[in-house]
Amino acid sequence: MRRSNTFRFSVLVLCLVGSSRTQGAEPDLRDDASRALKRAATFFREKVARHGGYVYFVGLDLQQRWGEGKAGPDTIFVQPPATPTVGMAFLDAYDATGDRYYLDAAREAALALVYGQLESGGWTQTIDFGAEPTRRTGKYRNGKGGEWNASSLDDGQTQSALQMLARADRALKFQDAAIHEAALYGYNALLGAQFANGAFPQVWRRPARPAPVVRARYPDYDWRVEGRIKEYWDCYTLNDGLAGTVADALIVAHEVYGDARYRAALEKLGDFLVLAQMPDPQPAWCQQYNEAMIPVWARKFEPPAVSGWESQDAMKTLIKIARYTGEKKYLKPIPAALAYLKGCVLPDGRLARYYELKTNKPLYMDSAYRLTYDDSDAPAHYGWKQSSGLDAIERDRRDAEAGVDRDRSRPADAPEEDVRRIVRDLDDQGRWVGVYKAGERLEGQPKFADEFRFLSSAVFSRNVATLGAYLARSGRNQDRDQK
Repeated sequence: MRRSNTFRFSVLVLCLVGSSRTQGAEPDLRDDASRALKRAATFFREKVARHGGYVYFVGLDLQQRWGEGKAGPDTIFVQPPATPTVGMAFLDAYDATGDRYYLDAAREAALALVYGQLESGGWTQTIDFGAEPTRRTGKYRNGKGGEWNASSLDDGQTQSALQMLARADRALKFQDAAIHEAALYGYNALLGAQFANGAFPQVWRRPARPAPVVRARYPDYDWRVEGRIKEYWDCYTLNDGLAGTVADALIVAHEVYGDARYRAALEKLGDFLVLAQMPDPQPAWCQQYNEAMIPVWARKFEPPAVSGWESQDAMKTLIKIARYTGEKKYLKPIPAALAYLKGCVLPDGRLARYYELKTNKPLYMDSAYRLTYDDSDAPAHYGWKQSSGLDAIERDRRDAEAGVDRDRSRPADAPEEDVRRIVRDLDDQGRWVGVYKAGERLEGQPKFADEFRFLSSAVFSRNVATLGAYLARSGRNQDRDQK
């Protein structure tokens, strides 16, 4: 499990479109942006895609490919920022311009996801189009693949695929039978995976088992040595932003299909977050819970503890659910959590990933994966400390309480200077070329040599979103000025 920043490019488009400091568009810049968008999209679609899908990074020779590790020529990634992320960027471009080219590119990405949908209804990290499946190859609904039938909510895998399919289904006016059917099949499976208390597992293979609905509590045993669960992925999970990304997927489903079941599932998720808040003296949230709602171990470096990162995602999700449903009961747990977490901020302004149950001491592990209160020897592969967004969460909570729908993610400046930079950085082949600097952390942590040049799906998607937003906004400004 890895922190994922997920796949919010459609939200970025709405944010950028909302910026209106510049009253009219510069005609030359608008033309440049339009040409750059088409050139970049054409190169990525026609040169970078494999079977309609994408990975995280591609070498300039277009042969070297990486997701989380090296990817073969017939493997694409579902996990953001790969196929669903790029597909939604194409949809953003189509929404902004009405150019069918972008919709066709998005449809190809959507059909790649349809190919790799598991029999259990969701997706795993990758889709393999190769002829010789392995034991870990997905058991695809189309009868191809291997035996792996575990639909995953880890790092936004199934959530992003569902959002992309639903948005593509709407853009195609629900006329592509394969995409439409796969989206509904996947969403039905997601609803089936939700537990009675509203929680979701990290992974499912079948519908959720019955379980009691109770509030979170502290273990009455020595959690350091007892209560470990081998198949922790079946537990109630909040790890790595799962609640927020599932909420996004349910909101998109309700907006696209209007089915009341998706709103009901969203509210149940909110109900679970209320139940999962730990009692005093630590009224925040943990990474995963068992059926008795006791925090439990996941991997050897993920102990049962109050989590600074997951607690922030839980509060953001509660605010999101309260805003969408109009139910302010979902805001009630937040003040106590904020007051507690503000008292947990470390001297450097960050929050620890873990706070020991009841003692509230920041909790780490050393290089031998032994629990410790000292972070000096903590393994470098894990985010033991995380940035604090508590002040922004507090402002958003107050706005939601007052019924103010203020978008705090919108850039303060108009995007023209970003557009100029993006257009300028596009090379003569239609590529945004990245250059790796030694020590830089990249999605998936590929092992690049210093100064290695590559193409990034995340950069492509962000830039396409920005160009599309600029074209949409400047087009509306032109229409307004002509009236």
